[in-house]
Amino acid sequence: PQEKKTIAFHEAGHATTSWLLEHASPLVKVTIVPRGRSLGAAWYLPEERLIVRPNQMLDEMCATMGGRAAEKVVFDTISTGALSDLEKVTKQARAMITIYGLNEKLGNVTYYDSSGQSEYNFSKPYSEETAQVIDKEISDLIESQYQRAIQILNDNKDKLLALANILIEKEVIFKDDLETIFGKRPFDKEEIVS
Repeated sequence: PQEKKTIAFHEAGHATTSWLLEHASPLVKVTIVPRGRSLGAAWYLPEERLIVRPNQMLDEMCATMGGRAAEKVVFDTISTGALSDLEKVTKQARAMITIYGLNEKLGNVTYYDSSGQSEYNFSKPYSEETAQVIDKEISDLIESQYQRAIQILNDNKDKLLALANILIEKEVIFKDDLETIFGKRPFDKEEIVS
């Protein structure tokens, strides 16, 4: 029962943060019924984008950290349940900093080799000093989105608790359940019918 409760709050944390962040993908369904290696799962409807702006990437990272943040807000501790979330945000942060040149400290530079030659190159294309800057920037970026998720969940704790309790009771929730608790998502664009 305690693990089920932890998973419910973790998934409710993802759902809450993604619902409240403009550029995070809107939720379609959440379950706390285990599937394979996953203890719980959420399905989102991602917006089709050809290019992605930093604020969109940051909102997605924040929503991904919402699960671990919910555990911290509710139980004042964290668990190993966020492994796949951590893998995802680490890849996103690394890409922002080392591939897309979206970091002020490193500037408009990429360490991505699109020629395919890098597979034979066993050294990094930057100095150890730059590697340390990259590591720190990745860590700072992830931590800032984690703290942002904690703030959002603290500001909406009553709604987080209500959502998690519905999830514990029903084991599966849908977009309608979130609309009941949070109201319509203010960022959703209504389809214009002409």
